[in-house]
Amino acid sequence: MEYTDREFMTIVAARQIKDHDIVFSGTGISLLAATMAKMYYSPECTIFYETGAIDPEILEIPMSVADSRVMYKSSINAGLFESFCLLQNRFTRDRIISILGAAQIDKYGNLNTTCIGDYNNPQVRFPGSGGSCDAASFTRYIVFLAQEKRRFVRKLDYLTSPGYLSGGESRKKAGYESGGPEAVVTNMGLFKFDDEIKEMYLDQFRADVEIEDIRRRMEFEVDTSRAREIDSFSEEALETLRNEVDPKRLILE
Repeated sequence: MEYTDREFMTIVAARQIKDHDIVFSGTGISLLAATMAKMYYSPECTIFYETGAIDPEILEIPMSVADSRVMYKSSINAGLFESFCLLQNRFTRDRIISILGAAQIDKYGNLNTTCIGDYNNPQVRFPGSGGSCDAASFTRYIVFLAQEKRRFVRKLDYLTSPGYLSGGESRKKAGYESGGPEAVVTNMGLFKFDDEIKEMYLDQFRADVEIEDIRRRMEFEVDTSRAREIDSFSEEALETLRNEVDPKRLILE
């Protein structure tokens, strides 16, 4: 069965979302993954957006989190303040899973979405944190990245959003009471984090890629001893993604 990189990444991420999870979704492929989870894998999950729409009925994929379609039949149509209060609420934050993008990631899941190069004179300036620092500070999160050496780096050019900091108990010692990276989804596979040392390891990989090719596309060494070939997608899942989640190819292409 053939599928594109975006289709692969969307379905892999959507599989990580469970019923009764509260999903904090950003724009782009994050929207695809959240919507796919709601429509197919985990219909009992609840999606909310930083623009303030909480638990809407998604009939078609929105263009962005500011698209009025994210507000259709929402349980609460509030604003940025209420959305970020929900991220930090001690009664809800352990159930929240955020879906984030990044320009760089290190082996502990720390993220850079600010710049490449020196902060004051960067080679590239990115949009910055947006809501990602808040989400990474308080909730579990999934990260989307292309499998490239320049993205999987030994040292971030800038720390925008905290992962497991320097590993082990360092996140808790720094005062982060909850959350942290749960999965990293790339066009080649799925990474997770060791329960004790909090380092990234390869959990699953695409059937049409070699593990060594994945390793070559990372600056740091990664444990591949636990890796297995990713479970195949059903035709029904792909048809749902293509024909119901994003039939107009607003984000898939």
